Amino acid sequence: MIDIVNTVNDALWGYVLIAALVGCGLWFTWRLRFAQFRMVGEMLRLLTDSSVRPQGSEKHISSFQAFAVSLASRVGTGNLAGVATAIAVGGPGAVFWMWVMALVGSATAFVECTLGQLFKRHHSDSFIGGPAYYIEQGLRCRWMAVLFAVLITVTFGLANNSVQANTICGAMEGAFGFSPTVVGALLTALTLVVVFGGIQRIAHVSSVLIPVMAVGYLLLAVVVVVMNIRLLPHVLRVIIEGAFGLNQAVGGMVGAAVMNGVKRGLFSNEAGEGSAPNAAATAAVSHPVKQGLIQALGVFTDTLVVCSCTAFIILVSGLYDQPELNGIILTQSALESEVGAWGPVFVAVAIFLFAYSSTIANYYYGEANIRYMSRSPRALFTYRILSGGFMVMFGALVSLDTVWSIIDLCMALLTACNLVAIILLGKYAFRLLDDYRRQKRQGIKSPTFHRSQLPELADRLECWE
Repeated sequence: MIDIVNTVNDALWGYVLIAALVGCGLWFTWRLRFAQFRMVGEMLRLLTDSSVRPQGSEKHISSFQAFAVSLASRVGTGNLAGVATAIAVGGPGAVFWMWVMALVGSATAFVECTLGQLFKRHHSDSFIGGPAYYIEQGLRCRWMAVLFAVLITVTFGLANNSVQANTICGAMEGAFGFSPTVVGALLTALTLVVVFGGIQRIAHVSSVLIPVMAVGYLLLAVVVVVMNIRLLPHVLRVIIEGAFGLNQAVGGMVGAAVMNGVKRGLFSNEAGEGSAPNAAATAAVSHPVKQGLIQALGVFTDTLVVCSCTAFIILVSGLYDQPELNGIILTQSALESEVGAWGPVFVAVAIFLFAYSSTIANYYYGEANIRYMSRSPRALFTYRILSGGFMVMFGALVSLDTVWSIIDLCMALLTACNLVAIILLGKYAFRLLDDYRRQKRQGIKSPTFHRSQLPELADRLECWE
């Protein structure tokens, strides 16, 4: 069975889908006039923006909380185990292609998250939205919206949560010798406690965990780099040589570097998948572009900061060419070689926090789409048990290869569906950015949006009265 899944993955992850991701990122970058680079200062300012408009009785989720939920999903196993897998299979050159995916993918993230805000709906706990909502309202295509809702529920709520649990258990077993069964049971209990509290509890937990763990991991990476500062030019050289085959010894690895760099880069920063718009839609902001810019910053934070930390730790250690080391074990071994026996312990704790926060964020992506497909409390209860309970325990007990194969297949199907939607709807994100820039040029500190500004969509924009 797994061989069939791998065959389908190879077909879907051929250069057609990779070219589509990079091509969309380049196209959006051009149409947005390089907004992801020119507006970094505005992105940072918006993280602390407190301007919201009264838009009903929702318990408002702030811009930062929505950013934290999406970053909780992004910053997880992809940053520690995924980067290690990309380097082990594709060589150091895979890191360069992960950077490329971040630079161009941030434009894609801006478009999809702006659309998520534009087409969001009222809900009792907060706003709710995502690609399923903008596909139905923007494209008037119910069947495609339902297809996306099913795919993202399977990808994030089920398969992706298995990846997080698998990596946590591997890290805990490697560092402390804990049984995967025991760790899986504990993780299942902790996950169920949070997910039954809905988006409010998920947002609160994420906004506490994310800053602490990201800053701590960054400081550790800086220490390792400073200790090996003389090797930094060598690390950068092997990355570039591996990316373009400049070294004869790695010339045949270019294809593997590109494919694994793009795949793992996408798994890490999620740009183009259609996942982050589900979190972006929950925020109460005065203009859709605000959350689009914040989510573009999330891609930079994930890949250019956190993923690069892991890559430098692994490449400085020189252990990346040992075939018996892969995934989180490679990251732990690399850190142990640099800082001693407490390195694997630090990684185990970090991966627990990273992956646990991803698990609860991934769960919410599924919840938003379960609510789209059904209003039955029984359906939501069943999903909570499957996502927070069964699939977490399943991931704790199966092999790494099985989990990655499932997630690669689901992610490919999900991404293809979302790319079609945002290409067709991207024109609205372009117009919204033009409006936002116009208001800023007029000296308006906090631009606002009203649905009358897009008259052809006015009857479909519920939350912009």
